[in-house]
Amino acid sequence: MSILAVLNDANHVNGKREAVRQTLRDKGVEFLLARFVDIHGTPKVKQVPVDCFDDLVDSGAGFAGGAVWGLGQGPESHDMMARSDLETYVQLPWKPNVAVASCDIYVDDEPWPFCARNNLKRMMDLFAREGFVLNGGFEPEHFLVVLTPEGRLKPWDPLGVDNLAKPCYDFRGMSQAMDYLQDIIRYGNQMGFDVYQSDHEDANGQYEINFGWTNALFAADRLTLFRMMAGQVAARYGATCTFMAKPFHDKTGSGAHLHFHVADAATGRNLFPVAPSETDPKGLGISATARHYIGGLLKHIRAITAVASPTINCYRRIQSGEFVYSSTSGYTWTPAFASFGDNNRTQLLRCPDGRRFEDRSPSGMVNPYLLLAVHMAAGLDGIINQIDPGEAIIGENVWNLSYDERRARGMILLPQNLMEAVEALEADEVVRSGLGAIADEYIRLKKAEWSEFMRQVTPWEVGRYLTLL
Repeated sequence: MSILAVLNDANHVNGKREAVRQTLRDKGVEFLLARFVDIHGTPKVKQVPVDCFDDLVDSGAGFAGGAVWGLGQGPESHDMMARSDLETYVQLPWKPNVAVASCDIYVDDEPWPFCARNNLKRMMDLFAREGFVLNGGFEPEHFLVVLTPEGRLKPWDPLGVDNLAKPCYDFRGMSQAMDYLQDIIRYGNQMGFDVYQSDHEDANGQYEINFGWTNALFAADRLTLFRMMAGQVAARYGATCTFMAKPFHDKTGSGAHLHFHVADAATGRNLFPVAPSETDPKGLGISATARHYIGGLLKHIRAITAVASPTINCYRRIQSGEFVYSSTSGYTWTPAFASFGDNNRTQLLRCPDGRRFEDRSPSGMVNPYLLLAVHMAAGLDGIINQIDPGEAIIGENVWNLSYDERRARGMILLPQNLMEAVEALEADEVVRSGLGAIADEYIRLKKAEWSEFMRQVTPWEVGRYLTLL
């Protein structure tokens, strides 16, 4: 039975419905948030009283689709109905009389193809028909920031102690954020996130949370709900939480690293470790399935980047670094070239232990539903067509290789601006197929974003060119 069929099976729905209803009653929940995301991954909600629970399950909360980015509707369109997924109801620990549910969009009783969650479920079904499930977890890096009275952005640093040139893991910097991070961990685990660690990251005011693993759909739900939570908790401490990829030009950017493996759809067995009967030509302890999945990702990486780094600002984070390193610690910590290899963080695709890979390219601004959909499209192309990923980089610092050395060894330079990435997406049928009906709308909006940006005149340009001649 497909994933969609399992989730929509009448017996499953009816039994789950009563269990969820009872849980909401027992926990004293009074209101429900019906939550979906727009094309950018921004959460959109309606608040309804808990007495409308059945309506939310059966017909959904109504939205005017033309008021939301990238949902393929205009003001004349029929209502979008956000129907709750019974598997996703969670009480909000910081607002305990409220529960939130992830929703799928329907129009005229049909799943709406412009809904990012519906599209991901479509790709999961295609993946499952080939016998596979994608499992993983995100590591959302983010900044806590404040605006000065002069309107200048600066890292949140209420005690004035987060000022080291290499602040990663710093005790003092972590200490002043300890209550914030403890709230995040406590609340996250109450909502089933399986948070297992947090830390002060490489930039002043930057932090990271590590989640447990789940399937692709719930991993995307989890990251979306985390972002909602982090913003609410940060405000308690007088800070703004931002997932902007590069809020400061001289500090490390924020990513949403994805740890993942492919499992057998029938048994749940991880298919990435090399079997006793297999050879290991890359020396990483990985199977042919893993090699070919990685091969697919690398083949399509330029088009994937348009989804993994969806805003103009994201490309401040993945500059090639041929001339300067922009972070205070001396490293960008972000891959600009497509490589794979062993457990070192100069790789785009890092293999920590032979059982999983880490994709270090996604920006903190990524729409996780769209990313995971194109991930499966590219990876499945690799598995079906047995795409070899090329040379594994073992024991080397990719950043220390020259531009020419990287290119000679087959490492593809990632797009260096949004328009370059969108043009790669437009030309890549496999990655476009992962977006389904969303692809054309996504490309149109991103071209419009680029056009608007190119009409702006920045202070840097004025300073550079005003009196050049």
